[in-house]
Amino acid sequence: MWAGRKMRQSVWGVSREPHLKGQDIRGPGGGGHLALAAFPGVEAAAAGPEPRARGTKGQDRNRRPGVRRGAERMARLLLLSLGLSLVSAQSVHLRPLRRNYDMARVSGTWFSVLMASNDMSRIEENGDLRVFIKNIKVLPDGSLQFFVHFMLLGDCVEVTMVCEKTERNGEYTLAYKGDNKVLILETSYNLYLTFHLHNVGNGSETHVLGLYGRTQELSPRLLDRFKSICHKYGIGPQNILPLIGKDMCHQY
Repeated sequence: MWAGRKMRQSVWGVSREPHLKGQDIRGPGGGGHLALAAFPGVEAAAAGPEPRARGTKGQDRNRRPGVRRGAERMARLLLLSLGLSLVSAQSVHLRPLRRNYDMARVSGTWFSVLMASNDMSRIEENGDLRVFIKNIKVLPDGSLQFFVHFMLLGDCVEVTMVCEKTERNGEYTLAYKGDNKVLILETSYNLYLTFHLHNVGNGSETHVLGLYGRTQELSPRLLDRFKSICHKYGIGPQNILPLIGKDMCHQY
């Protein structure tokens, strides 16, 4: 029926052959459900002209491989368009801010994803700087209130810590195990947040970097980005600890 002739329908700027009326296209994991019938004009084009008298059975068999190949090309183009759309959407979320933060947008629930330090004893199990963030709240005076928890002698302890605002945007001070400066390195507000803590106490300096997410899973691209930030502070990948699944307080 389609021999010697192609009809092209433009969907998302990509020309396709109309052999998949009502075809469902699913991406990895079953997501990304699309139906060609949802695109105006595609259903009518797929229907084609009035059917002609059928040829011989041999002629019908010769046409079927071409129809299948057209369907496969259509499916691949749709999946490619869907993948490019998802990558574009993720790129929007990955635009980080490194200055002039809107701290009100930092408020809310966060999950501890990665932690790194030049002194591993302080962030490993039972380390005094190994904490898991639950929530951040911006106070009326601009200070940050952290709701955190950690394990102490086998018990889950929940505490709140207030970081006092300084004159520098995104920088705070904290009195805990010495003098601390807490600096927001970058954030996208709705996806991830990176902190740097500089602790001075007992005659030593400790640098701790933390990666936090709005969800417990962040993309490999963000994890690699955090590794690059750690490198700038002289912290190698061997000093980066994953925290997802390590929060024993979730068992209580």
